[in-house]
Order: sequence, then C-alpha cells, then structure tokens
Amino acid sequence: MRYDITLEIDYSYGSLSDHVRTLIRVLPSDIPGRQIVTRRALGVDPMPSERHDSIDFFGNTMTALAFHRPIEKFDLTLRAHVERLGTPVTLDLSPDLRGLAREIAQQKSLGASAPHHYLGASTRVGMDPAITAFAMDQSEPGLTAIQVVKALGAALHAEMRFDAEATDVETLPSVAFANRHGVCQDFTHVMIAGLRALGIPAGYVSGFLRTIPPPGHPRLEGADAMHAWVSAWCGREVGWMEYDPTNNCPAGLDHVAVAYGRDYADVAPVKGVLRTSGVQQSQQRVDVVPIESTRPLV
Repeated sequence: MRYDITLEIDYSYGSLSDHVRTLIRVLPSDIPGRQIVTRRALGVDPMPSERHDSIDFFGNTMTALAFHRPIEKFDLTLRAHVERLGTPVTLDLSPDLRGLAREIAQQKSLGASAPHHYLGASTRVGMDPAITAFAMDQSEPGLTAIQVVKALGAALHAEMRFDAEATDVETLPSVAFANRHGVCQDFTHVMIAGLRALGIPAGYVSGFLRTIPPPGHPRLEGADAMHAWVSAWCGREVGWMEYDPTNNCPAGLDHVAVAYGRDYADVAPVKGVLRTSGVQQSQQRVDVVPIESTRPLV
C-alpha cells in the first residue's frame, strides 16, 4: 500500500520567544522488508538559524533546529510518499517465557535492536504492581511469547476505553491504567510495562495510521492522526513483532512507522526548550491518503 502523507504542526507563543532549540522526529525511513520511503521533506517556517539532520541511537532520523532571533510562531510541514509492504504470515516459532529468557541471555549484541535495552524501566515506563498483576493474569503456562503479546493486547483493548480528553502527554501509564482510559500513547505505555514485567522486551513505535471512514462517507481532510503501538521481541527466530493495542491488531498495511525507542521520551515528534511568556498553543493536522486515490503527485 502506497501513501501520500502530510503532517502540519503549528506552534504560537504568547510573546516573542528567543533561543528556541527543538528536536524533530517525524521523518519516516526505509525499513527492510516492511517499508519503502520514496520521498520525504520537512519544511520549517520561518527558516531556522541552524538546522542539522542526523540519525539517533535507535536509527531514527532526527532534525535539530535552533532560532537565534525572536519568533512568535513556527510551522512544521512534512510531505512523504511511503510504500507499506505486507508482512507475510509465518508460523509461531517463538518460545514460551522461560525459553525466551534463555534466548535473551544468549544475545551478545548491545546494538539498537538488542532486546536488553527494552526489559527494564525507562523514562516514561516504570514497573507498576497493578499492571504487572494484570499482565500475569493473561499469561497462562505454556503460551508462546507471541501468544502472550496478543493476549495482553486483546485484554487491554477490552479493559481500557479510548478517550482523547482523559490524559495528556505527561500522563503516567500507572494513572491511565488505574482510570482505565487514555489515548494510543497510554495503551502503548501500559502494554510495554506489562510485557516487560513478564520478561518480554518491548518498545514504543510512533508513526501514522490510516483511518477508514464509514461506508458511504467521504474521507475527511486532517482526520488521520499520529499514532503509537508496541514492538515486542519474541525470540531469535521471530525477532520483533509489532502490535497495536488501541485497535487490538498486529501493525499492518495501515501503520506507517516513523520512530522506534524504549518509550515516548525516545521518539517524541517535537521536543525542545525556549524562553517566552504567556500561553503557548499548538495544532496538528495529519493526512494519510492512499496514492491511488490522491491528487496528482508534485
């Protein structure tokens, strides 16, 4: 499936801000066997005083911006053409949890994709007794790692309610789980905490999700959103699998990955520092349109 993706993020400040420094992670990249990026461009208005593009530890494209003059707003615009490849259905060759622990111990690499980075507490995801107990309830003896991932994802989808107003970007997974509601970031963080408690390495994926309107209804511009889902290491034969607990499904052709990390802190689309006063406001608009039905390419 090929997509024309547009992301617009606008920031405005209550008063002129100077010495703004920002890190941007919104540019999708090629993923062998899963995703091909044929075009990507990130526009910034006004033009920053400095711009530097690099690759972070986890392999994500990162853009560093700096404004040395006072600004009252700045706008980001991403345009990308991405082909999402189908993931072939394979046999479940993942071990049970005891076998998985042995396979993790045998991994000698400490590279970005090594499972060791994704087992312990991270900046946004700590161990929570309630989440641990819930995860253990979904893990019956003899289940394979893949079966546990799917069981926990399905259980969270049934237990928690999606509510766009219930949480914000700073909400801890323990709070979201205690209240049983949240957004995709919360579902993902809670599932990561549960999987790690069971000994399954788990990380955070940020990206785009194509939304499909009800039959007979037109697609709405800006109706898509940046999304989040889980990546779990299920043994040396399987490697990493991706699961979307918000929608209770494996990540598939509708999921376009942007960045990978241990939790949201590693993949935040925009973060930085500035000096200003007054109220800061931001707006975000996303369109993920199949190229077969999009406007002519330019």
